[in-house]
Amino acid sequence: MSYQQQPQQTQPYGAQAGEPPLWAPYYGAPIGAAVKRFFKKYTVFTGRASRSEYWWWTLVSVVVSTVFNLIATVGTSVSRDGLPVYGPGAVIGFILLGIWGLATIVPSIALTVRRLHDGNFSGWLLLLVLVPFIGALAVLVLTLLPSNPAGQRFDVPGSV
Repeated sequence: MSYQQQPQQTQPYGAQAGEPPLWAPYYGAPIGAAVKRFFKKYTVFTGRASRSEYWWWTLVSVVVSTVFNLIATVGTSVSRDGLPVYGPGAVIGFILLGIWGLATIVPSIALTVRRLHDGNFSGWLLLLVLVPFIGALAVLVLTLLPSNPAGQRFDVPGSV
């Protein structure tokens, strides 16, 4: 079943031409706009997020995490007894990973809740990830689903 996309309203001040207000989902968001909206809506758990907003941010997050993991791995060597020896590069990599994780955990949860709202699901369904394997798979499937116009019930115009 396919749903029609809702027409987007434009924000008169501070937004680029055609960009919807922050409280509305940005369907077809380019990567830069998706990342900018991610940080502008740092702790916003109300409203909706389009698939493009969600998946562009997911791509950016995975790429940055992979780079930090590579930095940590390059600085690691193995001693004669098989135990890892962490050099300065590994320590820097682990510190960067920790800072990145702490800086993005809350907004990532908020973005996932908004993505669930766009499919007309309760954000509380995110707690399914606590169920080993099946829960994370269920949330993945829910984030892949198309937008549902009934999800407008989660919008709070002018809230951001």
